[in-house]
Amino acid sequence: MFEGFEDFELQTSGTTIRGRRGGTGPPMLLLHGLPQTHLMWHRVAPRLARRFTVVATDLRGFGDSGKPDGPADHSAYSMRALAEDQVEVMAALGHRDFRVVGHDRGARCGYRMALDRPDRVVRLAVLDIVPTAEAFERAGKEFSLGYWVWSFLAAPEPIPETLIAGAPEVFVGRLLDSWSATPAAFPAEVRAQYVEKFRDPATVHAICEQYRAAATLDHDHDRADRDAGRRIACPVLALWDPGGAVAQWYDPLEIWLEWADDVTGAAIGAGHFLPEEAPDETAERLIDFL
Repeated sequence: MFEGFEDFELQTSGTTIRGRRGGTGPPMLLLHGLPQTHLMWHRVAPRLARRFTVVATDLRGFGDSGKPDGPADHSAYSMRALAEDQVEVMAALGHRDFRVVGHDRGARCGYRMALDRPDRVVRLAVLDIVPTAEAFERAGKEFSLGYWVWSFLAAPEPIPETLIAGAPEVFVGRLLDSWSATPAAFPAEVRAQYVEKFRDPATVHAICEQYRAAATLDHDHDRADRDAGRRIACPVLALWDPGGAVAQWYDPLEIWLEWADDVTGAAIGAGHFLPEEAPDETAERLIDFL
């Protein structure tokens, strides 16, 4: 996996970020989702590296990146804080502006980065999400039951932390198997690494803090931008699972056009984990757009 890539660990103003980089060409940042790490890009990153300088990182709190303590308002794990980590990493690697591809949580970090730092993000691809404020404000019975993880992980400390610690393999396995159309898309060694990271109490706490931040600060930041008429300035590509929640509950393009002027997108025949379940089509669409 990641043949030809090199590992790195960089200090940011808020924590340390681990990742890998490889390839040559215009810079591109890949950001993962839950319950994964940067390993989720192992089928896509080598193809992108034929045309781009690819940087794939573990978000703050995930994988081998830092898990700093933070104040009670959860601000250490807001998407604003996570996005600033990534801007600093790319600058340290010599990339002032760059393309961003994010899946799930990484896509939320990506669009927040594009709103907060429009001088840095030249193109943005968001995989299988709608903005956080839209998700909360359109929520109903289907959202509550289908996206139970949003409520569960945002519950007061130490409830979710304690329960996940009892069976991390059940929690991670449930997400991978129920959100995918092809559970066999996760090699045993990759699945094992995803589970192993959730055996670390600091990781689980950090991820719960992210979901607590989502329900408070991230929602507030989104709403403030929307109310102020602030929009994503760069071109946006939205990709989604045709059988999943995003397609069933929303019109993804219609929603993203409320947040950005230049939006294209399409469904990809896979489950939620597009880069692992449909790496060929995902890579082709990203290359065409980026």
